[in-house]
Amino acid sequence: MTDDASVAGEPDTRDLDDFLDDIYRAQERISQAEIYRRAVAAELPPDLLARVDAMPEGEYAVDEASDLLGGSVG
Repeated sequence: MTDDASVAGEPDTRDLDDFLDDIYRAQERISQAEIYRRAVAAELPPDLLARVDAMPEGEYAVDEASDLLGGSVG
């Protein structure tokens, strides 16, 4: 198995984890609207954009955003 392969059918979360690490650098909480704006600017894949868009409005810590979006950052 290569590093690019998903494990046991689980989606590869590296793009999402890297994105969250980047946007939460020196930030404690970020609004859903700002996460979405940055996701579009980062040209995340459409499935990730759809997940961000589906998040309820509000502010999120990195672990909360990761849990909602299916990442492993926390």
